[in-house]
Amino acid sequence: MEPIYTSCCGLDVHKRSIQACVRRLREDGSIHQETRTFGTMTRDILEMADWLAAEEVTYVAMESTGVYWKPIYNLLEGRFTLLLVNAKHVKHVPGRKTDVKDCQWLAQLLQAGLLRGSFIPERPQRELRDLTRHRTQLVSEKTRAANRIQKVLEDANIKLASVATDILGASGRDMLRALIHGETDSQKMAELARRQLRSKIPELRPALEGKVTEHHRFMLKGFMDHLEWLEHQIEQFSRRIEEVSRPFAPALEAVASLPGFDQRSAQNVLAEIGADMAPFPSEHHLSSWAGVSPGSNESGGKRKSGKTTKGNRWLRTALVQSAWAATRKKGSYFQAQYRRLAPRRGKKRAALAVAHSLLVVIYHMLKNGSTYKDLGGDYFDKLNQKRLVPYFLKRLNDLGYQVTLKAA
Repeated sequence: MEPIYTSCCGLDVHKRSIQACVRRLREDGSIHQETRTFGTMTRDILEMADWLAAEEVTYVAMESTGVYWKPIYNLLEGRFTLLLVNAKHVKHVPGRKTDVKDCQWLAQLLQAGLLRGSFIPERPQRELRDLTRHRTQLVSEKTRAANRIQKVLEDANIKLASVATDILGASGRDMLRALIHGETDSQKMAELARRQLRSKIPELRPALEGKVTEHHRFMLKGFMDHLEWLEHQIEQFSRRIEEVSRPFAPALEAVASLPGFDQRSAQNVLAEIGADMAPFPSEHHLSSWAGVSPGSNESGGKRKSGKTTKGNRWLRTALVQSAWAATRKKGSYFQAQYRRLAPRRGKKRAALAVAHSLLVVIYHMLKNGSTYKDLGGDYFDKLNQKRLVPYFLKRLNDLGYQVTLKAA
């Protein structure tokens, strides 16, 4: 393999050790290779950085092994050009396998220019990404806590969920606190209903009659305390996200203007892709990286599979959630797209197609600084008007209506 870089390094990163291989191209055309082992403490990584600088290394490559690459990336960032590569793309040929051989193989591939680095955003975006991802996990944990509460209520034969739409609303929480504090009179608990739920007081009385033991009260109190703690944490993280995302304000406003998006979903998407679309040459690259575009698996002229690729699961989840909301926006292009695809492709595939379209729109809005203009719910009807008119005429004639198309 012909060398591209004069001096480069490959790192094989583990929890307690780093194997570093430096390859240098000499003036006579020969390759000088040296391998050293370093620890993963901060002083060890800084010592390794000084050694790489002394060897005039310009490019450093390492595999994305769990979270162990992050401290090394943070300490070396700014001093060298770093490439974080997918371990699947640099798999060594079968044979002897050691940590030293791994870092040597990485260095060899890097010097030949055969490695492609992953998209690693700047530190402000990485910090925003950490915050939004953890908030997403907290929201998921809150849902699980609510399900645990419902499970205990069912075990005690309290059928509050059969009457109230949200058992964790203001009325539901008052009733749950009354249960926890030992209240057994269903009449008194039903009177705690507020607003619209007061019209269901006759239904609430029998629903709140159950066999609530001390064990159930203890479990309910623990789950309610955990739920309230999670809500407090979500609120704290949301405030911090608001502060950190201020530099992304114009992009947030643009994304939030799309159907199906609100401030939170826009923050989740921008934390993953950023406001600058320069790292993605086209919307196709971004869609593939997100894992919402059709896959490509063809051999012998036959297409074997069009399954979507594995991409950024956090971004894909946020896009699909927004896509489901966009399909409910009346008179919108995305609702028309969903209704057009769902009957023959299925609801989930249709929602994923809408998510793909949303990401394409976001890409062009952020790249060109443009605003969103909906194509309308009749876009596909106008697009295929010549095909639709004969189709509907045939349907009417099949139903017994004698309809003919008059010439204009």
